[in-house]
Amino acid sequence: MFTMIGQHATGAGHWSAWSMLKLLLLTSFPTLSLTAPPSVSHPIASSESESMKSLAALKTMAPKYRFTAVPGYFKMEGRGPRNEVPTMPGMGLIDQPYPTDEAFDPQRSKQPWERFVNLLNSWNESEKGKAAYKLIYVTRHGQGYHNAKESDVGSAEWETRWVMLNGDDNSTWFDSHLTLEGIRQAMTMNAFWQDAATKLKLPLPRRYYASPLARCLETCKLSFEGIELPPGQEKPPFKPIIKELLRERLHFHTCDRRRNGTWIRENFPEFEFEEGFVDEDVYWKTEGRETLQEHAARTMALLEDVFEHDDEQIISFSTHSGTIAALIKATGHEDFFVEPGNVVPFLIKGEIIQPN
Repeated sequence: MFTMIGQHATGAGHWSAWSMLKLLLLTSFPTLSLTAPPSVSHPIASSESESMKSLAALKTMAPKYRFTAVPGYFKMEGRGPRNEVPTMPGMGLIDQPYPTDEAFDPQRSKQPWERFVNLLNSWNESEKGKAAYKLIYVTRHGQGYHNAKESDVGSAEWETRWVMLNGDDNSTWFDSHLTLEGIRQAMTMNAFWQDAATKLKLPLPRRYYASPLARCLETCKLSFEGIELPPGQEKPPFKPIIKELLRERLHFHTCDRRRNGTWIRENFPEFEFEEGFVDEDVYWKTEGRETLQEHAARTMALLEDVFEHDDEQIISFSTHSGTIAALIKATGHEDFFVEPGNVVPFLIKGEIIQPN
């Protein structure tokens, strides 16, 4: 028997929260290697590496698209700045008539999500060569051990002391794994997708993208793998792609320093790496912090990449709170905040300003 106090376990035997987490993680991810984190003082690659040059080039290249959030379709809007937005029933889609309904659903028998997808199809068809529209399901990873530690000690102490350490006597938050609560949140999202896709015809993502940090890989896998759809509903293959630009704001927090690509490949073999992904983490900083403006520029580079090279119009990002804030800024979306383990929809228009 044991009881949970915050994220620490007490009771008979030696079952720490980390011990139980390892058991659950190893059950969910049989190949997972829970190795000790590297020392913070470990030297990182030179900023002159090819990957750093690639990131700089992406952030400074002439944009092809102008990105804007398209309002008026989801209930997450109009709730005030920094309002907390949870995963809403049916993803918060507003049930309303569309100009395309008359031809698509003359008998008024279709589900709201079926009519919305038809509307999205029509936009992309009618504005082909001028603009592209994508619906992006943006998931904030479930609670990680860094989140739990900050909740325990408070934000002020977390920022001044703990962010520079790999962990404490009870848990490790270098490239943080999900806590027990984070695992529960991700599994709750899986149940949400299963139910909404089956009953409401909410379309599953046609493409999955994830941050390379462990908590996002775990959240993506637990949230989407194993979903079963009724006969007649197509199930997109679960082949997530790891994108470096989806990672959290770059700074000296050890929770945001990733493990190397070899570890990721061994522990998440079903995930694919984007072209040019390098083994070692050359982006994590030992000092300094990426600003929101810089992060937004990095996120715009991510959108440029996705809009230019991915024809799918319904996709998924498994990412971080800082990246969600950067996406809001990059697209001019109304401000809001997402707690760990929740998913929100972004409807984004990419207007072509530099045609091929």
